[in-house]
Amino acid sequence: MKDMGEMLLAQAPISEIVMGNTALVRAMIEANTRVITSYPGSPTPEIASAIQSIPFNRRPFYFEFSTNEKVATEVAFGASLNGHLSTVFFKSVGLNVAADSFVQLSLMHLIGGMVIVLGDDPGANSSQNEQDNRHYARMSYTPMLEPANPAEAYAYYKEAAALAKSMGKAVILRLTTHVCHAKERVAFSAWTPNTEPNNFPRFDTANGPYIPLVSAVFPKKRKALEDLPRVEKWVEERHLHRTVDNNSHRGIIVSGMVYLSVEEVLTSLANKPDILKLALVYPVPKQAIVNFLAAHQEVKVVEELDDTLEKEVKALAFDHRLPTKIMGKGAVEDWIGEYTPDKVRDILHQTWPESIPARESIAPDNTISFSARPPQMCPGCGHRSAFHAIKQALPAGTITVADIGCHTLGFQEPYKMGEVLLCMGASTGIAAGMTLFNDSRKVVAFLGDSTFFHAGIPGIINALFNNHNLTLVLMENGTTAMTGHQDHAGSGRNFNEVTEAIPIRSALEGLGIKHIFETDTYQQEQLANMVRQAVAVDAFSVVIARHPCMLLFSRKQRKKSGFTPHHVRIDQTQCARLHTCVEDFACPSFSRGPDGTVSVNRDLCIGDGSCIQTCSQKAITR
Repeated sequence: MKDMGEMLLAQAPISEIVMGNTALVRAMIEANTRVITSYPGSPTPEIASAIQSIPFNRRPFYFEFSTNEKVATEVAFGASLNGHLSTVFFKSVGLNVAADSFVQLSLMHLIGGMVIVLGDDPGANSSQNEQDNRHYARMSYTPMLEPANPAEAYAYYKEAAALAKSMGKAVILRLTTHVCHAKERVAFSAWTPNTEPNNFPRFDTANGPYIPLVSAVFPKKRKALEDLPRVEKWVEERHLHRTVDNNSHRGIIVSGMVYLSVEEVLTSLANKPDILKLALVYPVPKQAIVNFLAAHQEVKVVEELDDTLEKEVKALAFDHRLPTKIMGKGAVEDWIGEYTPDKVRDILHQTWPESIPARESIAPDNTISFSARPPQMCPGCGHRSAFHAIKQALPAGTITVADIGCHTLGFQEPYKMGEVLLCMGASTGIAAGMTLFNDSRKVVAFLGDSTFFHAGIPGIINALFNNHNLTLVLMENGTTAMTGHQDHAGSGRNFNEVTEAIPIRSALEGLGIKHIFETDTYQQEQLANMVRQAVAVDAFSVVIARHPCMLLFSRKQRKKSGFTPHHVRIDQTQCARLHTCVEDFACPSFSRGPDGTVSVNRDLCIGDGSCIQTCSQKAITR
């Protein structure tokens, strides 16, 4: 098996089958990117995984996981002010966290250049919404390139880096989930390691001003607006836009991954519309669009999520008095979900039914049935033990507030822990609001350890300062588990070197929190008692429910020589078929047969034994 790190560092031209996120890292190396920062979030974590595959002492750049997306943006910004080409990457909703700093970037002269890699998520595959970050580009006057596949992700990053450096700007590279995770063969160029010293402070206030006071804001905004036509011209001169000429009076304007769906739909057709595939989605390439409109009688704009491109195209047609019939979104469903080939075919069929046939309907095969498989916590997950114990400890009617992380899954049956969810770090603030004018129902919030450092601390300070009477259960598993086990400030290590952990309890005590309880979640009876005590306190209280992520722990154990898998078993002579293990604890390793017997799936069971204490009949044994 080829070593990814060696492949990424190969100095000769090579061709490899890689996913979009991996291709990006090779592009970062070839572009001589010096500083890379991030906060983990799907669909972008594999960028960091590829970086991690390069030994620390051989990396031609600095990389860090910052405490959140805002800080990551600020670190990359500071590096760019010192003359280093920098990159920050995170998921779609991460830009909301970074927005306060991000919206200023287009007003600044970044002498090193800066690329912002966004992982947008049409279809909400791993996000709480389908946020379309093209709106942020327009709002902040920040150029945005959008690739369609891994090869373009590689090429467009290098173009974005060149544009950012040549104009001293921040440039967005907008990826979507399928571009990040798709695989194809990509031809990489040669590269030569940079011999410049790593430390060369070049910051100079003469490149500014960098203080956006009132007197400086308007000249800065004017400069940002004046840069946009220069960006359009720069991209056009690089011939990044693509026109597919099928000699048709009809045309399609498209960008990004949606182009591949359009191409697939049109493959078998005789009379194909022409296609204008845009590389730059903000600012829109006015001349390319006007020329395309002028050459066609009808044009369909096909874009995922919002109708941002459609509005621009229609405005250009109006300004240039073009008679072209322009068609965009129609039904509400056109604003929802990923534009897969099937969906694009439906849309194009509705637009031109006489030339683009409908999908062939496939009769359902009633002989095959699939059981629903909802997402669930892993076997041995400490959160399962926590929820099982906490549910028994809470008074009837307790309001529970969830946060982002693996523990979010506690809202499902049978735990039903977490009835409200907004975004990372919001649980404590929401819970505080729900305590107001509430004398009858207790309020309990949940928060993960990674999220504690990301965005949870301000809400905790607010609850303490304003004397909000609630209980916070801090679910500590020692990693950023949901996005792939990345490190955080409380885990005691990072991508660069081993560092000392920042203990959560010490941080809470440093804030002045007096009522702190702490135990391992496998100690279910003790945890339940602590929750009862914490809820009874007439003040803000915290329960630290700790247990290492068992998926990460199990993977490490399996790599050790002489590893022997462990399991639990059901003693059928002792089992009274109360089904607590299945119905209340709900470990996926247990199965209930038609006759009520309970069995253990040895492929799933990791033998952690957290289930043993849930059986009153002591029928579960190691």
